[in-house]
Amino acid sequence: MPPKSEKVKEMRRKRDVKVRPHMEQYAPVWLIEELADEKDEFLRFMTVFYHPRYGWVERRYRYDAFNDVLYYHGQTMISEAEGLAMEEHRPYIDAETINTVNSYGG
Repeated sequence: MPPKSEKVKEMRRKRDVKVRPHMEQYAPVWLIEELADEKDEFLRFMTVFYHPRYGWVERRYRYDAFNDVLYYHGQTMISEAEGLAMEEHRPYIDAETINTVNSYGG
């Protein structure tokens, strides 16, 4: 996902500040898709991670950079094979140790 412009870089930076505190509990987390809309100042993106209650999930989010608001747009479960295949790629949020047992499950 190469940066498109300085505006997109700034939107990503602001998104990361908002997303990381919430998503670190599930680390490692992979960012698998991203759509940047410079005109309306939002990023639509999807993450994959192992959830302690549901197993491997794919979550959809929209980050409104103008208002600095992160919107959750649902999740779907994916197969264990799809989830484990993610481990071949570098995570968006890495973890020294994995401790999803203590995540709050949200």
